[in-house]
Amino acid sequence: MVDTCPIKRIDHLEFYVGNARQAAVFYETRLGFTNTAHRGLETGSRETASYLMEQGDIRFVLTTALGPDHPVAAQVHRHGDGVGAIALEVPDAEAAFRETTARGAVAAMPPCEASDEHGVLRRAAIRLYGDTLLTFVGRGGYRGAFAPGFKPTGKSAARDGVGLLAIDHVVGNVEFGAMDRWVRFFADAMGFTQLAHFDDKTIVTEYSALMSKVMQDGTGRVKFPINEPAAGKRKSQIEEYLDYYRGPGVQHIALATGDIIETVLHLRSRGLEFLRVPPTYYEDLERRVGRINEPIEKLADLGILVDRDDEGYLLQIFTQTVEDRPTLFFEVIERHGSRGFGEGNFKALFEAIEREQALRGNLV
Repeated sequence: MVDTCPIKRIDHLEFYVGNARQAAVFYETRLGFTNTAHRGLETGSRETASYLMEQGDIRFVLTTALGPDHPVAAQVHRHGDGVGAIALEVPDAEAAFRETTARGAVAAMPPCEASDEHGVLRRAAIRLYGDTLLTFVGRGGYRGAFAPGFKPTGKSAARDGVGLLAIDHVVGNVEFGAMDRWVRFFADAMGFTQLAHFDDKTIVTEYSALMSKVMQDGTGRVKFPINEPAAGKRKSQIEEYLDYYRGPGVQHIALATGDIIETVLHLRSRGLEFLRVPPTYYEDLERRVGRINEPIEKLADLGILVDRDDEGYLLQIFTQTVEDRPTLFFEVIERHGSRGFGEGNFKALFEAIEREQALRGNLV
């Protein structure tokens, strides 16, 4: 089978924020990222300022508009801080744009290039759910720190990290009835296949339910779960997100680690707050999930969840929302063979989310 849109990896995620300088401090102090490059007035950028934050193989770009009329300002005004673009590194950005638009994707930015003394960087973009962009980045002709216009800060990404290694998956929330349309988009335009499907009988609590499908590229390294709300007694977490984000968008980002206990200890010491499940979750845990290498009492103390599938087990934990709006949050995940997403934890996790919704007065 020919891969019509080959992807090397997730190149970076670009966040549109109200104040990139202050957001950079949050990602450094709370999540252990390092600001390795900067673009702004000092480097000749007259419309936006951006901070490149790195840890392991993870790259976040925090971008703010320098005036009220810029599209980034309009998105922040509507959505609050959030992921504005998911950037994929591809062998040929122009070819990826041409193939995906020929297969039904909506063009957002035609192929273009930027250059400096380090070479030429090529980009193009198509539209994803809501106002989110899917950007193609071709780095074959560029040897600079990140992109033309960025000036290195001289700091190494290894400094003060907390053990986060890579982006495991990026989860999007879409409106009721739209999930299958975006599944078809990833299949038809991007050549992705469906890895998993969770219906409203799997992801359900006493009060609410949701449905989810997971799409992945041909390598299995790039995974995009897509959620939509389902009918329930009260407002689901997806509906709450859609209300406050004012439409579809990225709900959470899962970050992989090789030692989740150490990573969570570091993050908690930095003040990052996590969702908690009742202590009863850990009663008979090994009977439910089998033998694991980690001490259960330590997992219980930190609130780390465990799940197993036919290929192994995983450990995961979810942060509280990191914005004033109840929208974006992060997951920390450690995999031991499992390719799943914690299906066995869905009920406990979503009940924990509903407790936070109730505190905000949104579980109605």
